[in-house]
Amino acid sequence: MFGNYLIGLREGLEASLVVCILIAYLVKTGRRDALKPIWIGIGVAVGVALAFGAGLEFGSQELTFEAQELLGGSLSVVAVVLVTWMVFWMRRTARHLKAELHGKLDAALRMGTGALVATAFLAVGREGLETALFVWASVRASSDGTFAPLAGVLLGLLTAVLLGWLFYRGALRINLARFFTWTGGMLVVVAAGVLAYGVHDLQEARFLDGLANKAFDISATIPPDSWYGTLLKGVFNFQPNPTVLQVTVWALYLVPTLALFLAPIGSGPSTRVKKQKATDEKADAEASAGTTA
Repeated sequence: MFGNYLIGLREGLEASLVVCILIAYLVKTGRRDALKPIWIGIGVAVGVALAFGAGLEFGSQELTFEAQELLGGSLSVVAVVLVTWMVFWMRRTARHLKAELHGKLDAALRMGTGALVATAFLAVGREGLETALFVWASVRASSDGTFAPLAGVLLGLLTAVLLGWLFYRGALRINLARFFTWTGGMLVVVAAGVLAYGVHDLQEARFLDGLANKAFDISATIPPDSWYGTLLKGVFNFQPNPTVLQVTVWALYLVPTLALFLAPIGSGPSTRVKKQKATDEKADAEASAGTTA
C-alpha cells in the first residue's frame, strides 16, 4: 500500500503544483475571467486519465491469459520508462517549472479560450496518463485482491491535493528540490519492482523464455501471505521466488538508475557547486513565494 501511496502522492503533487501555479498567475495578473477555461481543461484531463485507467483494467479482462500477461508485461515496461523519465525530468526542471508555465499561459491568453483549455489539459493530462498507467501496472504487480493498493493511491492523491492547497494558500513551504529528490529515489525502487514483475508477466506469456529458472526461493522464510511478506510486496513488489531474469533485470535497472539519480547535478570545482546550490535555493524560495499570490 505504501508504494501505491507514494505514486499517488508524487504524481498528484506534481499536478497540484501545476494547477496552483496556473491559478496563482491568473489571479495575480487580474485575469480571473480565464479561470473557467483552466478548470475545464483540468476536468477534461482528469476524465481522460480515469477513462484510460478504466480501459486498461476492463479491456484487459476480455483477453486470453497469455494475451493479458503480454499486455501487462509490456505496459509495465512502458510505465517504468515513463516514470524514470519523469523523475529525472522533474529533478532537472522543477526550479524552472513556474517560469515555463507562465510563458505557456501568456501565449494561451493571447490566443483565446480554446488555447487556455488546451494548456491546462496538456499540463495536467500528461501527469494523469502517467499516473493511470503506472498505478495500473503497480496494482497488477501487487497481486493483491483487496482494495488496499487502490486505497493507497487514493490517499496519496488526497494528500497531494491538500498539500497543493496549503502551498497555494501560503500555509506550507516545501523545498521542492529536496522533496522530488527523496520521493524520486523511492519511486525508482518501486519502479524496479514493477519492472521485475513485468518481466515475470512476459515470461508467463512465453514472450521471454530465457533465464526462467528460479534464482532463489525463500517462501518458507518469508511467506507471501505473512504480514511482513505482504508489507515487502506492497512497498517493493518483493517476490520470494523470482526467476534469474527477474533478478538480473531488477539489479541492472535499480543500481545504475538510482546512482545516476542521486548523483549531484553538475560537476566541476567546488565554487561552481556552491554557486549552483545558492541558485537552486533562491529558485525554490521564489517558487514558494510565487504560489502564495
